[in-house]
Amino acid sequence: MASLKDKTLFITGASRGIGLAIALRAARDGANIAVAAKTSRPHPKLPGTVFSACEEIEAAGGKALPIVLDVREEKEVAAAMDKTAETFGGIDILVNNASAIQLTPLEMTDVRRMDLMLGINTRGTLVASKFAIPHLARSGNPHILMLSPPLDMKTKWFAGHTPYSIAKFGMSLAVLGLAGELKGKGIGVNALWPRTTIATSAVKNLLGGDALMQASRTPDILADAAHAIFTSPARELTGRFIIDDTFLFERGERDFDKYRVNPALPLQQDFFVPDDSEPPVSLGPVA
Repeated sequence: MASLKDKTLFITGASRGIGLAIALRAARDGANIAVAAKTSRPHPKLPGTVFSACEEIEAAGGKALPIVLDVREEKEVAAAMDKTAETFGGIDILVNNASAIQLTPLEMTDVRRMDLMLGINTRGTLVASKFAIPHLARSGNPHILMLSPPLDMKTKWFAGHTPYSIAKFGMSLAVLGLAGELKGKGIGVNALWPRTTIATSAVKNLLGGDALMQASRTPDILADAAHAIFTSPARELTGRFIIDDTFLFERGERDFDKYRVNPALPLQQDFFVPDDSEPPVSLGPVA
């Protein structure tokens, strides 16, 4: 498999979870990672900080640049992109992973929380992409990846959590538009989404606790899928809404049990996976 050695990734929300897993997978190739996240001090319920993530990345074989960043702040984002390019000689890959979530109906959603979700998920993705584009355009194989769902416009994906869904689908709309806008620059723009729930702090603290964690896959499946995207020709792979296991299966992966937290339990399908998307392997318990 192709390598990301000496490639530079700018990853938002990379202090833990999926963002950190993507960073560590690239670090094992010898990549450079700008860890852009808000957490500079330990949180009582959330593991990891920008600085602890950088330590893990360097232990895995990569080079790391800690950046304490609020993706809603235009000047901070612009300065962070410039600092990354200056430190590592450019930017090859942008991962828009930072996200805020609250699964409540509109009537029960505080307006400030709604602004947070729209500001981080949709607006933050657009702002980070905007300031990354000039740097990416100078790369030999540039990619932008959103951790966002397929554009499957069904009532069931919105009802019950309309503000969050709008904020999350906004990231996917950015994929649709930017893939067209940036095609001439050779920048691949894609979305990546998990078929099943992923064992992260958000799942544990906000969605289903330890029980749902046990019925989930690890973030490594998304990290491997992202790696396969980044090592593909950007001019050929763009404008796609990718489901992790389907894409990995297309690329030859057959062992999906290694991603299970608890093989004895059936896997829980995630939000936003279209009904016509068939899993390449069984989601039932492993015999």
